Amino acid sequence: MAHRSQPNRATTPKEPRNKDRATRSMGQFLAREEDGQDSRRRILSFSSEEPYQRWFGPEILDHAGDAVDLARLNEVGVLLFNHDVDRVVGRVVRAWVENNRGMAEVEFDTDEDAERIFEKVRSGTLKTTSVRYRVDVWEEVAPGKKSQDGRFAGPCQIARKWTPMEVSIVSVPADATVGVGRSEEDGAAALSLWERQIKINQNKLSGGKHEH
Repeated sequence: MAHRSQPNRATTPKEPRNKDRATRSMGQFLAREEDGQDSRRRILSFSSEEPYQRWFGPEILDHAGDAVDLARLNEVGVLLFNHDVDRVVGRVVRAWVENNRGMAEVEFDTDEDAERIFEKVRSGTLKTTSVRYRVDVWEEVAPGKKSQDGRFAGPCQIARKWTPMEVSIVSVPADATVGVGRSEEDGAAALSLWERQIKINQNKLSGGKHEH
């Protein structure tokens, strides 16, 4: 009796670990805007200098001086739900650093999906935020040593220059070892896809041809 061969199953290669791209959940909604609960604007924190255990060891996001590049958030920042690029629920009105924390004022959209998330934020069901970011400059601090500015003790890796790429409301906060229910590799892959889609959209607007 002839043996029926099994069809080949396509597999997606796993993205290599990328130290320079990550997602972590460390913020929360802090206050309503002055014009009351009916306002669609909220203040939130999205990052801090709390050490975070990644696959290569403890990571610290520096918030001093010009360590955080907020240009992207302030120019084209959006508010996502669970880092899903197809679920834009609002926009970043402004972003800044205060008391060594990344802060943002956001405004929710009025479409059905955004309204659903906004109501859960208003009721207190959803209260945790998360940031996806890219690191450009690192400082490695050896065990028993101090960082160059004397603020942090090793062992740790300090992101001395980094950029928040987007801010999300998350339904399942990350613990100290995972990160929004996904690995850093998954976060890096999603971000790369997002950036490629932005380029495609820009080409559509300009009438250019897509890259294959």
